[in-house]
Amino acid sequence: MRILVFGAAGNVGSRVVTEALSRGHRVTAVVRGTTRPKAGGTVHRVGDAADPDDVAALSDGHDLVVSATRPAPGNESGLVLAARGLLTGLGTTGVRLLLVGGAGSLTVPGTGGRVRVSDDVRYVPEEWRPIAEACNEQYALCLRHSPARPDWVYVSPPALLEPGRRTGRYRVGADELLLDGEGRSAISMEDFAVALVDEAERPEHHRERFTVAY
Repeated sequence: MRILVFGAAGNVGSRVVTEALSRGHRVTAVVRGTTRPKAGGTVHRVGDAADPDDVAALSDGHDLVVSATRPAPGNESGLVLAARGLLTGLGTTGVRLLLVGGAGSLTVPGTGGRVRVSDDVRYVPEEWRPIAEACNEQYALCLRHSPARPDWVYVSPPALLEPGRRTGRYRVGADELLLDGEGRSAISMEDFAVALVDEAERPEHHRERFTVAY
């Protein structure tokens, strides 16, 4: 499979690159500036996910685009701009999109779907609210996207996504935050990448969201 990764030098994107390469996929790593992903064996490109023309040109000849872009603090609106650019650009190519989003639009367990994670300070403290709200709009933009192409999938992490180790183990959910037996909602970035590449290889979701956690 030929996979194009936007945000390939970031925390999640770099791990997606590593995981995909380990399974024998051909990876094109896209960054916005001069920073290059650490993983060898990739084709490197500079591009902007918010630019539909860039997206269409870079994705040509690929089977899948994974977007794991994350803006710097103060530029959270860039998430929405990137989502719009990806949906528009890939709409002309038909290439499938896995869009890494946020947990904020998931619902809190035990609330009957009435309370979003972004509105619960146990999961989203005040300093995280700008990025959580941007992720919510990012997901809403996907839901409003009416054209049949691209075949997008929005992937929400759990409340806690940190560097760790790869176990290959995770659970899959839909629109509710996943909690373990101790009430924690977490997964390592390495296993989050496993889930993303699993979905790339064996598509089970189409124009919808799923979430993963331990």
